[in-house]
Amino acid sequence: MQPSNEFLTPEECAEVDKALLTSREKFSARVAIYALRSLRQIAQENTTSITQLDPQQIEDWVYQDESLQTGLDREFRQFFAQLVIASLKPLKQIAQEAGVAIEALTVSQVIIWFERQAKVNLDKA
Repeated sequence: MQPSNEFLTPEECAEVDKALLTSREKFSARVAIYALRSLRQIAQENTTSITQLDPQQIEDWVYQDESLQTGLDREFRQFFAQLVIASLKPLKQIAQEAGVAIEALTVSQVIIWFERQAKVNLDKA
């Protein structure tokens, strides 16, 4: 996988933008998609699966991600690393529901899951 210097690709952004989600839900979906791409890279570099990564490996990688270097301070990168680590929870749920490994998830599957969760939350309200 080629490293990207963009947070999300234009195609990924377009796919999230057309989803039936609130701004907050779109943010969460964007973070999950970034996390999925990043976690794939981290796992590949460490020759392990995503589920075997430890938080320190993820944090170290986020600190070095070129797309997060410009104009951001250490506290923000630390906060963002925690967001990526937290994204493992929904990614595991999505993978389990799809019956695939996290590494095999697609952007579409992630967005569809967030849309379903939004509908569930709306129905509860």
